[in-house]
Amino acid sequence: MDGIVEDEWRSFARHWGVGREQEVALAEMVAEEPDRHDWRVVDAALDRIRCSDCGERMSRGPVGCAACDLAHGFRYAAIETDRPGVPAGNEHAVRVNVSVVRRPRMTSGNELLVRRLLLPFLLVGCLPTVEEAQRLSGLVKRSSPAQKASVAERAVEDLFRR
Repeated sequence: MDGIVEDEWRSFARHWGVGREQEVALAEMVAEEPDRHDWRVVDAALDRIRCSDCGERMSRGPVGCAACDLAHGFRYAAIETDRPGVPAGNEHAVRVNVSVVRRPRMTSGNELLVRRLLLPFLLVGCLPTVEEAQRLSGLVKRSSPAQKASVAERAVEDLFRR
């Protein structure tokens, strides 16, 4: 998952002729204007900046870190272009799932489990309907703690087997 973000960053940095020693400066520029860059580039830029409030990678700090919360919100201003050969909306689904999985402290265990399981299918171009995603979420919520993972795995496999 981090690879899709890092691959885009490396390509972006090469395009600008920026070496590793200049990456933080480039990342700060990207973070100041997220609406001008692909979401993967913005996510990778945030990974290269340390939060002055909590010390974590920018946007990945603990719940309630104002600077990280703000940066996390700004990441959604970035450009989101559907990849060729995938249904419209797939890129948004990939982006949201990546965002949730990369910042696990900000969501419930149930949602994190479902998003982690869905991500590989989204990356190959599958896209569940809203109804399918809601049904999957409901199944996980109703499952006992001991069965959540296996119920979710089976439901995701069934969903994409169709």
